[in-house]
Amino acid sequence: MSARTLGLGLVGLGLAGGVMASAARTHPGIRLAGAADPDPTLRERFAGAEGLPVHPGIERLLAQPDVDAVYVATPHQLHREHTVAAARAGKHVIVEKPMALTVADCDAMIKAAEAAGVVLVVGHTHGFDPAVALIRDLVGSGGYGPLGMIALWNYTDFLYRPRRPEELDSARGGGILYNQIPHQVDIARTVADRPVRSVRATAAILDPDRPTEGACAALIEFEGGGAANLVYSGYDHFDSDELHGWIAEGGGPKTPAHGAARRRLAALTPEQEQRSRTADFGYGARSPLPPPHQPHFGELVVTCAGADLRCSADGVTAYTDRGVEQLAVPRTRWWPGRGNVLQELVDAVVHGRPAQHDGAFGRETVRTCLAIAESARERREVFLSTQEVSIHVPVR
Repeated sequence: MSARTLGLGLVGLGLAGGVMASAARTHPGIRLAGAADPDPTLRERFAGAEGLPVHPGIERLLAQPDVDAVYVATPHQLHREHTVAAARAGKHVIVEKPMALTVADCDAMIKAAEAAGVVLVVGHTHGFDPAVALIRDLVGSGGYGPLGMIALWNYTDFLYRPRRPEELDSARGGGILYNQIPHQVDIARTVADRPVRSVRATAAILDPDRPTEGACAALIEFEGGGAANLVYSGYDHFDSDELHGWIAEGGGPKTPAHGAARRRLAALTPEQEQRSRTADFGYGARSPLPPPHQPHFGELVVTCAGADLRCSADGVTAYTDRGVEQLAVPRTRWWPGRGNVLQELVDAVVHGRPAQHDGAFGRETVRTCLAIAESARERREVFLSTQEVSIHVPVR
């Protein structure tokens, strides 16, 4: 392993893998070393752009001696298999959210990393965003008084982007409960920095042609006080980026296009939808340049006794007794958000600093999301502090 950089292999060249490739180019402690993906079109794109080895399966990537760590961005149901294989090959791992679909799978991944002595980081979620980290530090400092409430609110076109069949099947980890809600759960848990006590949630399936949960409202209560209110809808009507100055989730400018994803999807056959998923969302389909603004995940307002703290385009706005204060986030050389994921890996591997978003952290986010699904299905409060939520149950 180089004393200066970590060789990173990408396992999966979809949207997440493609954006992480761009983020890796901006990070001084990371160098891309190769990739693996079963799709020949994506492999061809990667090889042409990067000039690096790319394989149809993970085995040959893990055999590369210049690969020190892998970024697992494969479908959810493969996270355990690929993380365990990487750990056994002596590779450090960043695994995409959700960490897995069951607590048992999370435990197996943690055990494999510990046995191999490798670092396991769970990301990307928006809990890594610089503005979220700043709010966490402000809340933790106590300068604005005790935490009272966290409000997260996001309306998107998520359900009408091109999808694989399992992404529309709740029993296989489809819908927003395992794809989008983990972002909000991680943000809330990062800011509160305390265990989840209980959840109470509702979820809705509102389009029979996309038969998985597309809307959710959840109340999370934390041990020691404080709560988070999560609202998410992916039905492509209202777009909450309107409230963020038409800055998109990734931090780039956005043109209003209400309902455009619905209309475009309606014109595609199932075969065209699958081709569109590769063409429009796979490696190489997004700008390789860092965004001009900070990433975000809808609206975030954190209420403390002495202030309300809100993510803004380039930092945090504090509404205090003294008036409104603009707080800038610290600038870094790397891609904000996703580059912070890579920095957490570098800090842990190279500098020996414990990762905040480690396997245990990712496991608790999975537990919380499973509890949200159970609460919505059974219409009751679910207590995480007194029972282990371990069964993946679709909401119907």
